[in-house]
Amino acid sequence: MYPHERDTRWFVMTVRGTLEEIMATHRILVIEDERPLAHAMELKLKSAGFDVVIASDGIIGLEKLKESQFELVFLDLIMPRMDGFKVLEEIKKLDHAPEVVVLSNLGQSEDVARAKKLGASDYFVKADVPLATIVERAHKILGG
Repeated sequence: MYPHERDTRWFVMTVRGTLEEIMATHRILVIEDERPLAHAMELKLKSAGFDVVIASDGIIGLEKLKESQFELVFLDLIMPRMDGFKVLEEIKKLDHAPEVVVLSNLGQSEDVARAKKLGASDYFVKADVPLATIVERAHKILGG
């Protein structure tokens, strides 16, 4: 191996590592019990450069929020064991509360108002929002 080949390989490895670190700086937690939707969101958000963690219910989501810091949470409201409204109440108590966007099939104005009163910054009805809009919202919130 020639010396310049070694330097080029090191440079490429360093730049690749640096880009991966930069792209994965924004952490998103998706708290969603519908596995196909959670998986689709994970793939779309990861392909957009975000570091994504999935939690299948509110209790697991809160555990993950207490273990690690996230900048953004996409939260379902209707889930087993702990609903999203209770999760919103508990998130408000955290020292490092992330921004929360609700994704739910509940579309009544009372549900939207309640979620926003509990701290949700935005609210989408799942059936009405494409995944591309979710990714755009994540970019807008996180500046990515």
